[in-house]
Amino acid sequence: MKKVNIIDVAELAGVSVSTVSLVLRQKGKISEATIDKVNAAIKTLGYVHNVAAANLRSSTSNLIGLIIRDFNNSFSVNVTASVVQQLEKQGYMVFLGQPRDDEQQLRNCLTSFHQQGVAGVIYLAADSHSAEVPQAISECPLPTVIISESTITSARDVIGRDNRQAGNQATRFLIERGHRNIAWLGGTRSCLIRSERLSGYRNALQQYGLPFREEWAPECADDTSASAFATRMMLEKSNQITAMLCHSPAAIIGAITGIQQVGRTVGKDVFLTQQVSLIGFEDMMYINLTSPSFTYVSASSEETGWQAASLIVSKIKQPELPAQRIIISGELVPRESA
Repeated sequence: MKKVNIIDVAELAGVSVSTVSLVLRQKGKISEATIDKVNAAIKTLGYVHNVAAANLRSSTSNLIGLIIRDFNNSFSVNVTASVVQQLEKQGYMVFLGQPRDDEQQLRNCLTSFHQQGVAGVIYLAADSHSAEVPQAISECPLPTVIISESTITSARDVIGRDNRQAGNQATRFLIERGHRNIAWLGGTRSCLIRSERLSGYRNALQQYGLPFREEWAPECADDTSASAFATRMMLEKSNQITAMLCHSPAAIIGAITGIQQVGRTVGKDVFLTQQVSLIGFEDMMYINLTSPSFTYVSASSEETGWQAASLIVSKIKQPELPAQRIIISGELVPRESA
């Protein structure tokens, strides 16, 4: 059986080969009627456009390399889904790499991207304890966009989260609902995300003339047992605490456990001495199954992915554009827990 080619499509549609090529590449000013004729011919003949071959001929690529280092991180997973969706809408395909925390694996991943002919790279930073990006990313010769959950130092294009705004917004929300004794739970001192959110929390307390208490903002390992223990210790020593900000998913689960262990409940009704209001910092599917439902400051992962996809396409088409730093604020979603 003869393989259908672009010449066959042009003959059936009654147009030139160059017109078919323009339609396939979505280039040039082609009338809707002509586009419809070409697409009808393609469907009739069962023609399959070889994008890789076309890219090779035109020295272009529709491949984007995406590096994600932590599939256990809900923010990274949600951003990845948004990036893929947005890039596919613009005719790009995503080539995925997961080098974890190994520098050599990262270099190997970038080398593989180069061999596959990717046009640009999106890097989801995973180290929240360092403001530096790996040298391999800094030196990458391809257009590169970095997505980070904390502030980083880089001359590349960066899309980040406004953690200070998130901490400030969550604290003000609680204060404006009558809470004056608000604690913080989770994260270690070296975690930049914690440091930034804690800065927003302290700033909001200061704005309302409330004191910051070190004993109400304990460090703890990012696991449910440590968070439950820290919650129980705080509430046993300071039963006047009526609300808590939870740094992570583990902190949320641990807080619920610790609150129950001291005989109190999670919620937002008028009995402030009995219930403890809780607020988290990202929308997590399994947290949405809790009762009461969880109040949180959105991570804006969909918006982050959209911005990253748009920015990498812009950098591919216009490499001379100056580097941008886009910081995205989250939106507080009030529910039953606060």
